[in-house]
Amino acid sequence: MFERLISVSSVGPRLALTMLSSLSAADLCQAIAQADTRRLQAIPGVGRKTAERVVLELQDKMAALDLTRAGPSQPVGTKDEQVMRDVVSALLTLGYRHPEAEQAVRAARVNQEGSLTLEALLKEALQALVR
Repeated sequence: MFERLISVSSVGPRLALTMLSSLSAADLCQAIAQADTRRLQAIPGVGRKTAERVVLELQDKMAALDLTRAGPSQPVGTKDEQVMRDVVSALLTLGYRHPEAEQAVRAARVNQEGSLTLEALLKEALQALVR
């Protein structure tokens, strides 16, 4: 989802992270698929033009992706590993070097209990990087 958001012109990594921390990936996908620009405009930093551009460029992709639907069950650890890879990718996009991004994600993973969410792990990893 992060990579799709940053593919939109005028949406950079910071705004994409803000969007993902304001709405869950499923809610964001649903808002884009339904062209709900009001919901997108409620996100800090997203104005009318940006919301319309996000809908215009991603609406077809979100309808095909359909994150609101439950997918097939995955083996234990697969989802968590994918979330960790996504967070490392987000940190690399923000300009951090690969070794420090991986170290921050490992440190953040220790602080997480239960199933990982992209938003929570990314927040913890960023906090680990600024410490």
